[in-house]
Amino acid sequence: MGNLVVVGVDGSSMSLTAAEAAAAAAARRGAALRVVHAEIPIKPRHQVPDPGSRTLVDKAAAHALGVAPEVQVTRAVVTGDVVHVLELESQVADLIVVGSRGMGGIAGLLLGSTPVSLAARSRCPVMTVREEHRTSVGTGPVVLGVDGSPDSDAAIDVAFAEAVLRRADLVAVHAWQPDKSSPGSAPEAAEQLLAQAIAGRGDAHPDVAVSRNVVSGKAREVLLEASRTAQLVVVGARGRSGLAGLLLGSVSQAVMTHAHCPVVTVRGTP
Repeated sequence: MGNLVVVGVDGSSMSLTAAEAAAAAAARRGAALRVVHAEIPIKPRHQVPDPGSRTLVDKAAAHALGVAPEVQVTRAVVTGDVVHVLELESQVADLIVVGSRGMGGIAGLLLGSTPVSLAARSRCPVMTVREEHRTSVGTGPVVLGVDGSPDSDAAIDVAFAEAVLRRADLVAVHAWQPDKSSPGSAPEAAEQLLAQAIAGRGDAHPDVAVSRNVVSGKAREVLLEASRTAQLVVVGARGRSGLAGLLLGSVSQAVMTHAHCPVVTVRGTP
């Protein structure tokens, strides 16, 4: 980690919150920050970008610098669909940050299509934030959702790295459901799955205090409850029950939508 954090902005108040969170993330990494607005092409190609787009990017950059004045900030207005634009940005970024709902959000739809689609396609971790999420480092732990899937395995490394950057404890959480119990899903098996998943990772980060928490219940409810006292939740994009036709797992979507703190969603190697 360390070179570039990208934040997607659209002029909404939530994207300003995202800019602030991205600035804090860049400062922790010693990284540069790139503020990007995707402008849908509605004008002839030879015309210059809408001046309003430049204004909203400048406003977001100002919010970012207000949080972390030491961070190097660049600005860009890029023509194209927002998910495609940010997917391309993710190829060179360490982290993409977006608001969970922007100007196109519909009043009863807590999570917009952009973060869901982006988290399913991004080449780097994606952080989603809402206006009520605090942007300071905070004192809570980093919570990691573990289910044994490839994406969950990739999320483990990201969670450890975030705990180091934030000087926070790490709480690894695995949920199991007694009503769906079968051979291999008993509490003992759940404990073993969690222990094996994070085995050896702590050796590379001896300064991170790690605790394991196996909880009876649905994964989404367990993680949402854990997010109440966390400063960050890290989850894999798709879990063990992910269906081939779904771009993003139902648990990760639920956590991105309802968590009480920012959420980082991680894809495994495509």
